[in-house]
Amino acid sequence: MSLNKVMLIGNVGREPEIRYVDAGVATAVVSLATTTRGYRLQSGTEVPERTEWHRIVLWRKLAEIVERYVHKGDKLYVEGEIRTREWTDKKGHEHTVTEIWASNLELLTPRSESQARSTEPTATSQP
Repeated sequence: MSLNKVMLIGNVGREPEIRYVDAGVATAVVSLATTTRGYRLQSGTEVPERTEWHRIVLWRKLAEIVERYVHKGDKLYVEGEIRTREWTDKKGHEHTVTEIWASNLELLTPRSESQARSTEPTATSQP
């Protein structure tokens, strides 16, 4: 048995990228920052705060929700699985990207603070 599941709570770093492919299927890419707070060891050594950036990929209904309601600075809860893609660009350079393919999304920013109003704060979808 194996398990590939990721759960993240973080802040959107820039406006989502929305595209429509194959007969109008919505896709969205969200840049999500998660931060681990800094702390001090017993020895007095300071361990600094650390921010990780995640590329979140959403499809269909979840992408449509992102298009309508998610903006830079919003706080999100995302569940999904890790996927890694590799490709070679036109110049022959090889690239690798690790993404989170979302299966669940919850909008955590209160409506009064968000740049958009949400009537659908939670949704689940399969890519």
